[in-house]
Amino acid sequence: MKRNKLNIFFRGLNRVVSGAALCFAVLVAQAQTTETAPSNPNVRLGQKALIDGDFKAAASHLQKAMPAESGDPDVMYMLGYSQYQIGDYRKALESFGKVVQLRPDHESAYYYRGKANNILAVQIDTKISSSNREKMLNAAIADYTKAIELNAADTKYYQNRGIAYRDLGILRGTSGMANYDKDKAIDAYDKSIADFEQVLSMTPGKKDIQTEIKKAKVYRDNLK
Repeated sequence: MKRNKLNIFFRGLNRVVSGAALCFAVLVAQAQTTETAPSNPNVRLGQKALIDGDFKAAASHLQKAMPAESGDPDVMYMLGYSQYQIGDYRKALESFGKVVQLRPDHESAYYYRGKANNILAVQIDTKISSSNREKMLNAAIADYTKAIELNAADTKYYQNRGIAYRDLGILRGTSGMANYDKDKAIDAYDKSIADFEQVLSMTPGKKDIQTEIKKAKVYRDNLK
């Protein structure tokens, strides 16, 4: 794949969006009762903003609750989620990283940290070296893999890992890039296809996944 085609491929990638704001708001609301409402006023304001879908305000309030609440994985997760939703992916990475330090079994934190790394890795308008893009994609793959280990029944983990592998295949298979390696690109595409096929085995008939498999095979088979 030629380097001048890289931007076209990355611009055309269809990202999987999960964890709708409404669902998150419901979880927050269910988790908090009058008996368990947090004492920190900034946390309360952040929760309310989350439920209202005002992620910018939520991030602002929750940030003000730091560092006092930095040891609470639930508050850190809300902060990371808010930062992710407003596109502050680098800060979200830090917040989700703290979540998994506090709670190594927090599958959703691994998932969103993976998505944040994947998004940053394919941003074509930022000055990131190809080696750092590769590191981000590998970090995303590792996080999705950890989420799968924690919950192998959730198809979105396989689907997003398949996307990350495909992005890695595009990166490693683009001639002219410093880290061009055809064999590693083929391996990435093969793993991408395997993940997409796993999604199909769990949810048969998904047209979008069938399309992703066809695209990955075309990319792989057209490597020079």
